[in-house]
Amino acid sequence: MKAAARLLALALAAAAPPALAGQPVTLRGDTVSAGPVVTLGDLFEGAGRAADAPVARRVGPSVVLNARAVQVQAARLGLDWANPAGLSTIVVHGGVSPPSRAAAARGNVEVLTYARSLMAGEIVRPEDLVWGKAALTPADAPSDADAIVGLAAKRPLRAGQAVAMRDVGSAQVIKAGEAITVTFAAEGITLSLQGRAMQAAGVGELLNVQNTASKKIVQAVVAGPGQAVVGPLAERLKAAGPSRYALR
Repeated sequence: MKAAARLLALALAAAAPPALAGQPVTLRGDTVSAGPVVTLGDLFEGAGRAADAPVARRVGPSVVLNARAVQVQAARLGLDWANPAGLSTIVVHGGVSPPSRAAAARGNVEVLTYARSLMAGEIVRPEDLVWGKAALTPADAPSDADAIVGLAAKRPLRAGQAVAMRDVGSAQVIKAGEAITVTFAAEGITLSLQGRAMQAAGVGELLNVQNTASKKIVQAVVAGPGQAVVGPLAERLKAAGPSRYALR
């Protein structure tokens, strides 16, 4: 058992950085914000509980942020953005796209909206969506309800609000502080250890886990309720994108 534990420790060390300042996040490829306040969730993928933290107030169509100041603020809230591109500024555009000329002539466009208000964490069901009219649509508005059904609301959503993909993500199957099993499997070898989740997360999302025995922090990918993985399976889960709950 001791030999297996040492082997798993080596596998985990290879799968994650030796020390983590916080939850690793990635700057969105298209930073947009439809509201009057720019939040960390508008800027970063995987912001988790810090997603609603305000960064700046909108005073025009676009907001220019100091990348270093954003990095420091994110770190204070437990997020680790490495800024691999070495950006000095981040430009946040308005989260709407202009209507077509034909739509502008009519004064509205067809857009998916929420039929009822949803609380953070609620699963979006087919009956929660309805087509409505709007003067403008979010830049990441889905064209098909199937793109959003089965995902979970990241924040409270109000009835009548236009649907945007940034509203939703994987349904959380692990709670912060929960005891979970981390597994490494490759080339016929399967090893596991017990750990404690440092934050809530859904299937396919990155998760910081504290090794119960060594107290060290490792990074894994959520595979299901109470389960996380490292190694090749973790990479496949990340590539698969947000996980959906089957709705009956």
